[in-house]
Amino acid sequence: MEIRVHQEIGQQQQLIYFHQYSPGCAFFLPHGTRIYNRLMDFLRKEYRKRGFEEVISPNMFHCELWKKSGHWDKYKENMFVLQIDEDNVYSLKPMNCPGHCLIYASQARSYRDLPLRLADFGVLHRNELSGALRGLTRVRRFCQDDAHIFCREDQIEEEIEKCLDFLKYVYSIFKFPVVNNQPKVECGEQANVEYNQNFFVELSTRPEKYIGSIDTWNYAENCLENVLKKLKINYQINKGDGAFYGPKIDIHINDALGRSHQCGTIQLDFNLSSEERFNLEYATSVPGVKQRPVIIHRAILGSFERFIAILMEHTQGYWPLWLSPRQLMIIPIRHNQYAMEVQQRLLDLDFYVDLDESDDTLEKKIVNAELLQYNYIIVVGSREEKDRTVSLRSRDRKQEVLSLDDCINRLYEEVRQFK
Repeated sequence: MEIRVHQEIGQQQQLIYFHQYSPGCAFFLPHGTRIYNRLMDFLRKEYRKRGFEEVISPNMFHCELWKKSGHWDKYKENMFVLQIDEDNVYSLKPMNCPGHCLIYASQARSYRDLPLRLADFGVLHRNELSGALRGLTRVRRFCQDDAHIFCREDQIEEEIEKCLDFLKYVYSIFKFPVVNNQPKVECGEQANVEYNQNFFVELSTRPEKYIGSIDTWNYAENCLENVLKKLKINYQINKGDGAFYGPKIDIHINDALGRSHQCGTIQLDFNLSSEERFNLEYATSVPGVKQRPVIIHRAILGSFERFIAILMEHTQGYWPLWLSPRQLMIIPIRHNQYAMEVQQRLLDLDFYVDLDESDDTLEKKIVNAELLQYNYIIVVGSREEKDRTVSLRSRDRKQEVLSLDDCINRLYEEVRQFK
């Protein structure tokens, strides 16, 4: 019987754990942490190629920061507030953007420095109601693939296009099914197939509670809509669901069961850099003249916790090799020295490789490895040691004998694009 509940998959594969002493906060066990780290490594590789700089920002800020950003009035009830002493109130951060504004303001900036793309994998906390907590999909402690792009106004369109291209590439990796319930094409033209296969888009507009002027909001909404029309991306209007500081493009994917999940977001913000907020500036090419940067808030996976839950249920726990927490199991038949050599060769290439040296029978070892969803099982005995070969058994039970070098090359080729 298929298991599609991520809590059950997480328990069966020993990936995650929850305890009553920390409700809404997941323990990622060793194999679950492997998945978490692989996702981060994958994004870090892309960040280097796409001009993002990773930063680390504090987990706790004085309430004055949140008042300056506007989050204290709009979001305080969702924060964990800490009364340090009679005169000082702090909060665990629920998002990274105000901290990134402080980083931007920490030194003088020039138009030549922009766009400045800051990425942060910092821990976030949000005070979700106890009754709303559900596995990894609704938690109090989480991490996002969060980034903020500080750019000039004339760079907005290009940066949003790059964000959408980044998002399209990442989602293609996970092979989400084609979204059949696409909205009507708002731009009145034939949709761009590249952008309208594995996700669909909502343009979320000004909410009832917002900061800034209506004219600025209308301009920001037009900027986002113009990019969607230029790229011929299907989208529908989600009226009133923008962030309080700016409109956003929200990205929805479907999983293997056809369920829709909103993960990625691209938000256009003219307000946090304003004089009333963080008063951010950059020097223009005209001596003595300064302008304010525009901020693009961007996430692709969104919450790592939630995205991993989606992947568990989407894949049913059959992880692709590059992301799998249990990639290879080596089963020796008496000759352990060669098995250890094979293991070390693969460990040196950054594979997760286990060696079953138990007293179980060969058949029992193979069954155990299959139950734990190892992608490949490698059996080595006296013949393999003599010939410098391995018996490679895939998860779909196809088996073949390969030279050790050919086996390693094949496995490496399967994960090469993620290295």
